[in-house]
Amino acid sequence: MLLSMKIEGLLFDPRSGMYILLLHQIDGNATLPIWIGKPEADSIALALGKVVTPRPLTHDLIKNIFDKLNAKVTRIVINQIIDNTYYAIIYAIDNNKEIAIDSRPSDAVAVAIRVQVPIFVDEEVLEARKADELEEWLKNLKPEDFGNVM
Repeated sequence: MLLSMKIEGLLFDPRSGMYILLLHQIDGNATLPIWIGKPEADSIALALGKVVTPRPLTHDLIKNIFDKLNAKVTRIVINQIIDNTYYAIIYAIDNNKEIAIDSRPSDAVAVAIRVQVPIFVDEEVLEARKADELEEWLKNLKPEDFGNVM
């Protein structure tokens, strides 16, 4: 079953030096933290803030390619976790045919924001996620932890 998600925030994890993209279930309590790199976090933050850059960045370029090819992105799905690595698919319609494009979740989310399509997570991904110290850490987050990533 696919769960509809929204972006809850971007956090900096000082322990790893990486950013965390935090997704939250729209009609439920499930959360999914995904560790991402700074360039992807910056791209997501720019798109969330509706910042227009003088030249297209990588994810803007991907959107422009879809637009010029008349292919319409319909949704993204974070569909697997293998060895603590998440996998995603960008779904698009091209000539009335659905195509599935393998993607990193951070790239898929950056594109989803730009083309304004839903973000889904396969419920099995949430179930497969190992319970560890992260759960406790997430429970202790405060609103001020959701700062600006730029």
